[in-house]
Amino acid sequence: MHRSRIGVVLIDAPEESHADTLGFWAGAAGREPETSGDSPYSSLGAHGGLRVEIQRIGSGTPARVHLDIETDDVAAEVARLEELGAIVYEQRETYTVMTDPAGLLFCVVPVWTDQLFEDNATSWPD
Repeated sequence: MHRSRIGVVLIDAPEESHADTLGFWAGAAGREPETSGDSPYSSLGAHGGLRVEIQRIGSGTPARVHLDIETDDVAAEVARLEELGAIVYEQRETYTVMTDPAGLLFCVVPVWTDQLFEDNATSWPD
């Protein structure tokens, strides 16, 4: 058995519009963004069990929104999602980038929201 949940909404903003995008979404959410050093991620905290993050991406890359599914077993969750029609787009060292049947990108990542995961994850038989 493994567990997973849709845990994070990421707003991907290219370098050239990142500051404006971060300011806009922080204002829309009414939150002060939390950024750590040179990290490409800025957090707007949890909203109804979902974390909202602004991710700085490469210059010229199209802006988009994507979801992260966090899990305590990345391989098992990838296999489960493939059975539902997802396709592996790219395997990274600790996580997997996939596409849904419409071609939308999402990531399957290890657990990183701790208590939000514990409170909201669904258990799946392997």
